[in-house]
Amino acid sequence: MAALTPVIAIHVAAALGAVVTGPIALWARRGRSQHPKLHRAFGYAWVTLMVIAATSAIFIPAGSELPSIAGFSPIHLFVPVVFGMLFASFYQLAKGNIGAHRRLMQRLYVGACVIAGSFTLLPNRFLGHLVLGQWMGIA
Repeated sequence: MAALTPVIAIHVAAALGAVVTGPIALWARRGRSQHPKLHRAFGYAWVTLMVIAATSAIFIPAGSELPSIAGFSPIHLFVPVVFGMLFASFYQLAKGNIGAHRRLMQRLYVGACVIAGSFTLLPNRFLGHLVLGQWMGIA
């Protein structure tokens, strides 16, 4: 099992922060009582955390459980997807297409935070071993 290196610590902290701030940013623009300042503040925080998480992921070498090419595994494909979706989302926002911006950000949250985050909890992954094995005694 890999050790908790500074790069992994930065990545985990940014990813956990993104998991928490994302729903607040999404909620602040829903329903009757919209909160644009809250949406913008948490939105910028979420984007910053996503950029940190994606950038730090580049420096985390692939583990032995997945096939890798030059130290990059299939999970590293999320890095260009995150940057591409962030760019596309802000492009749509600049064009005034708020609906496309909303859909892209919602899909990015679900794909990068919920789905990719779920894969990190597999028992053979570092975080899965830490959470399920050491803390909960399950794995």
